[in-house]
Amino acid sequence: MRITDPEIDTETENTTETETDTEGDAAVEGDAGADAVRPDPAPLAPGWVPPELDTTRAHSARIYEYLLGGMHYFDVDREAAETALRHIPQARAMVHENRAFLARAIRLLAESGLTQFLDLGSGLPGTGNIGEVARAVHPQARIVLVDYDPMVAVHARALVADGEPEHTAVVLADVRRPAEVLADPELRRVLDLDRPVAVVMSALLHFISPEEGPHAIVREYLAAVPPGSALVLTHVTDGGHPVQAEAARQAWGRTTAQMYVRTDDEIRALFDGTEIVAPGLVPRPLWRPDGEVRGDWEEIWGLGGVGIKR
Repeated sequence: MRITDPEIDTETENTTETETDTEGDAAVEGDAGADAVRPDPAPLAPGWVPPELDTTRAHSARIYEYLLGGMHYFDVDREAAETALRHIPQARAMVHENRAFLARAIRLLAESGLTQFLDLGSGLPGTGNIGEVARAVHPQARIVLVDYDPMVAVHARALVADGEPEHTAVVLADVRRPAEVLADPELRRVLDLDRPVAVVMSALLHFISPEEGPHAIVREYLAAVPPGSALVLTHVTDGGHPVQAEAARQAWGRTTAQMYVRTDDEIRALFDGTEIVAPGLVPRPLWRPDGEVRGDWEEIWGLGGVGIKR
């Protein structure tokens, strides 16, 4: 793969159908479920809810789903999202900009020759998922979706069944356990870890606590892939409004995963061992926009970037 830009030139090898795509956070459910037996794939049917799903607590992926305008959420998720919106009215725009950033990043990597993608905390799949973006460039691109939410797994498997099952896998696993994720037979069936892989952590790491070691988790995934692999990462910040951000964070207090805001330097350190592609680690609307940058981009709290493993 070759990415050329002004800074870097790196050579490397409710529950009905929706059309939105949520990212990241669904893969972190809390410690209690991490050792549970993985359920067998179940058929996708309108109104069907996985029996092991706790619908009494809001879930970050379903909150994202609500903010994106989808339909895969419950009342508890809507209530948590509306609480967050009272403190951060631009929250809807933030999740839409996150998805738009992800599409641009995946397209860049695919156009640069990368054909393998590991989506950690994939969220509820829908139109515009990374498989669609990558395969618009490389029809045979290999995609692995990793998430812990049973609802995500069911919808992802339905998507796989209608798409490219030989080149796609869905892994129901806790992303905080990289060794287990990387050893999964389905992942190994689809991805060749001796060839470059895009490791995607979109809106994921702000749901991993400092005690769980987000920087070490990133290092472990990157250690498993060769030079020329990529890290695609987005993370929320407080946007320079710590009191407002803390109030919004409390809206996640009753969800299955807490939110942890980090500084710009802490987020930049997640890219250690990579060369960050221009324009660098920046607010997501400013990252290689397809058109005119929105005038209120400073209100889209958070950073996004792409790094190439040295």
